[in-house]
Amino acid sequence: MIDAGDRVLLAGEGREFWVKAGPGKLGTDKGQLDLESIVGKCGGDIITSHSGAEFTIRIPRPTDFFAFGKRSGAPMLPKDIGLVIAYTGMNHNDDVLDAGTGSGIAAIYFGGVAKTVKTYEIRPEFSALAVKNITEAKLPNVEAVAKDFLDAEGSYDVVHLDLQIQPEHVTHAFSLLRSGGYLAVYTPFLEQMAIVVDAATPLFREVHTHELIEREMTRSKRGTRPSTSVSHSGYVTIARK
Repeated sequence: MIDAGDRVLLAGEGREFWVKAGPGKLGTDKGQLDLESIVGKCGGDIITSHSGAEFTIRIPRPTDFFAFGKRSGAPMLPKDIGLVIAYTGMNHNDDVLDAGTGSGIAAIYFGGVAKTVKTYEIRPEFSALAVKNITEAKLPNVEAVAKDFLDAEGSYDVVHLDLQIQPEHVTHAFSLLRSGGYLAVYTPFLEQMAIVVDAATPLFREVHTHELIEREMTRSKRGTRPSTSVSHSGYVTIARK
């Protein structure tokens, strides 16, 4: 059941609206929506605008926070986050450390999979924004910390880094990982990827780098072909302790 203050997605007639349930109204080109009427309803229920347009209530998933959540910069793409989860084997038994929180999108994805997630962001204003997104995602197992990753302590199964990487970040990640655990580092440029590989190779048993490429298919009356949009987004290096 949806409570006042809960974030929901309203979908209908080719439009989607990212709103909070509770007092207030939302004016749209499909009529005015009473946001108070969402309280007490459930995902899949219908609300109607004053002009009769119907909207389906959707309970947000991580993909919705990627699409609609407030951002402090460009977050990792869902396909890149998915590779991190897949190649580290992240699961419900894992304690995960994430660093370079940004808007908290990766931490939100990880929070739906792992036992605990602690995410470090050196910029307090970015961390504060991430806290809002994580709170709206209803993930009590995710903790946002406004500190430098190099100050992180503890023991983790997976460490994920998305920041201006330096060799000392890789060394510190190694010290935080349990035996058999994984480090995953996202880097947008080859030069940064080389820093990770050079620092990780003497420390870790396995080091592998993957280029992040995705091609969406488009279909029209003329035929089906890959989209012409850019498909490359960066590199993820996976290292196992």
